[in-house]
Amino acid sequence: MDLIFKHTRKPSRYDMTMPSVEEKATQGNGASVQHEGEMTDRGAAVDTVNVDDETLRNLERLRKQYGATWDSPEDLQNPYNWSSAKKVTIGIVMGLGSLVTLLTASVTAAALGDISRDLGLDPAMAQISFSIYFLGLAFGPLPIAAISETNGRRNIWIASSLWFILWNSLCPVGYSKGLMIAGRFLAALGASVGNAIQAPVMTDMFHEKDRGKSLAIAGLLPYLGPALGPILGGLVSQLLDWPWLFYIVSIAETVVLIVGILILRETYTPVLLRRKAATLNQDVEAGLLPPITTPSISTQRQVDWNDFFSRLRANMLRPFQLLFYRPIMYIVTLNMGLAFGIYTLVLSTFAQLWTDRYGQSKLLSSLHYIAISIGLSLSAQVGGRVMDWGYQQLRVRDATIKSRGGTPTGDVISEKLPPGKPEYRVPYSMIPFLIVGISPVLPGLFLLPAGLFWYGWSAQRHHHWIVVDLGVVVFTTGDFIYTQALTTYILDEFTVFGASANAAVRVLSQALGFVFPIFAPKLYDALDYGWGNSLLAFVFIILAFPVPACLWLWGEKLRALGRQRTENNY
Repeated sequence: MDLIFKHTRKPSRYDMTMPSVEEKATQGNGASVQHEGEMTDRGAAVDTVNVDDETLRNLERLRKQYGATWDSPEDLQNPYNWSSAKKVTIGIVMGLGSLVTLLTASVTAAALGDISRDLGLDPAMAQISFSIYFLGLAFGPLPIAAISETNGRRNIWIASSLWFILWNSLCPVGYSKGLMIAGRFLAALGASVGNAIQAPVMTDMFHEKDRGKSLAIAGLLPYLGPALGPILGGLVSQLLDWPWLFYIVSIAETVVLIVGILILRETYTPVLLRRKAATLNQDVEAGLLPPITTPSISTQRQVDWNDFFSRLRANMLRPFQLLFYRPIMYIVTLNMGLAFGIYTLVLSTFAQLWTDRYGQSKLLSSLHYIAISIGLSLSAQVGGRVMDWGYQQLRVRDATIKSRGGTPTGDVISEKLPPGKPEYRVPYSMIPFLIVGISPVLPGLFLLPAGLFWYGWSAQRHHHWIVVDLGVVVFTTGDFIYTQALTTYILDEFTVFGASANAAVRVLSQALGFVFPIFAPKLYDALDYGWGNSLLAFVFIILAFPVPACLWLWGEKLRALGRQRTENNY
């Protein structure tokens, strides 16, 4: 599905006029060969000049699978061919939505004491009211991903945003502990739309070689959430009653929703082509077009609700099938879950460090969350581009090896290079790794535990605040370099079903994000910040350090395990 189409032309609306590969193969020497501007039996011009056979086969495969195909490799209806400005705008709007919904996860951190007092929550229940949001983020992507792969990305984004606004607004109503916890969980189900489809939407529009850049665009605004949430929480809790935390967030999300309704467009290729096929069928029935010579089953059943629910059921089951049949999912999911669980533990206790140990006000303590956002932004904006650079360098290296002495340079057109592999993302997550044709990359695997040691011991010894914050910057940079590489690895492998794979990965990640903060108070009470964070670092070293090497050496074989079985279910 990841066709590399780079040029632009004015698209024709008659997308099903291209002769099939079989028809082209049966044309003898005396048969006429179609050229640009030549008319087909459907009466539409199809540009097949300078289109290679593989591209034609891919276009024909789309027609057979979805009942329609693109007019040509340059069809402007294909999201891969949209302008950069359009792609970036969609990414920013979705990022704004994710920023608002994700800052809600941490917005209560600074006001947790006031909320606990007013609702009568003990420390354990207070942590649950905070971390229950991550449990909602864990389970929300499962239905959201399925619906997005059935009915498109845009509609589910709008519906989920409305759901979030409703339940987030109800959280403080009546000062009820039950409604607070239930409302936070249900609001998070809607908020998880960002986790579920933002990266897949960027995958819908950007080719593999630009995937790091696309994730940098997607993460530009959401990664500010961990800083803005506590700052907003500290400011509001000092100037207003804490219920206004929820009302302000709901108002902001309403504004983003209105902008999204006006700007966002559907990006998912299967849904776009099914809609196109349905339009063509309507034109045929109205007599505006001649009958389709080779109608597709999916086209004939497009308006059939049974077909819709059949596809929805298949899409709902797909994340579980991937987890059950694809061993590569276990490896990635467990490691991303561990890294995210440690992150949420630090996030939930960071404000308490500054108020209890350093005696700072709620507002001043919340400003330290800027250190977390700096680390996240570094991993996304700098790291994403480094990942793309390393990915391209490894493709050049392969071209050099295959040419047996040839020396491809940066001037080599990317289409002439061999296709990339998900394993090309792996060095980005590792220690400085020298490979033929690639310089040392960002040491994500080492930065995470190094940052934990730095942050924990500097906090325990009451060093200057800048020393503690620098340790947190190092930790968060390493944490998200590691998870970013693994996320892109999964998206490269599953492409069109990236939303399902991403949802499967997020279940355990966000579930651990719920569990880890619950035992955070006991961890730090027993071991303090120094040995508490050191324990987390040692666990990560033992469990995570072997993984990138295993993926680099045996990743291709691991990805192949179970692939045939799951593809048969698609």
